[in-house]
Amino acid sequence: MKIDVITLFPEIIRSVLEYGILNRAIDRQLLRVNLHQLRDFANDRHQTVDDYPYGGGAGMVLKPEPIFAAVHALNPGSETRIIFLTPQGKRLTQHCVETLSLESHLILICGRYKGIDERVRTKLVTDEISIGDYVLSGGEVAAQVLIDAISRVLPNAMNDYRSAQEDSFSQDLLDHPHYTRPVEFEDMRVPDVLLSGHHQNIEQWRYDQSVARTIQRRPDLIRQP
Repeated sequence: MKIDVITLFPEIIRSVLEYGILNRAIDRQLLRVNLHQLRDFANDRHQTVDDYPYGGGAGMVLKPEPIFAAVHALNPGSETRIIFLTPQGKRLTQHCVETLSLESHLILICGRYKGIDERVRTKLVTDEISIGDYVLSGGEVAAQVLIDAISRVLPNAMNDYRSAQEDSFSQDLLDHPHYTRPVEFEDMRVPDVLLSGHHQNIEQWRYDQSVARTIQRRPDLIRQP
């Protein structure tokens, strides 16, 4: 899988590529992440990528020409998903992550300032994705989140693939409680069922705990059809 990221601050994203499961996926050649400086595609000697908005108002808007040039330079195919990371997009979910992980090529556009020229969204963008109902300084952190989430579900990225399958939201439920040694700590004991060795009972306990936790903390997930 190849992910190309168009950004004004590639160094923000580069830092997370060197650690953990994401780094392992890259080392195992399951994933290739290329970072592209948007200013390199500006058409003037000052590498201008933004300008004042038509109609007035505060803030600056990313110009269309550099973004179009950057995307075209990446030779997107008919199946390439071109994703703009924006608070106005569809909320990122585990189902969305798993669907995107099946693609062979993603292009991520990281916005900055007031936003991007609307003609980029109209002509280039195939998907708009939000990581939450809040506003960040730019799309780089959102790109980090998306890339990291995708890397976890790529086959062979994790030493035990079941870990990704059992994460919160993978089955539309929050994850169940986890315990490790010691058996007793601060007058709190590990539930006996987890010490029983009875795998069927353990799985049932974990499922029941996931359902109970989801009802308590995220009832909206239970109500989904």
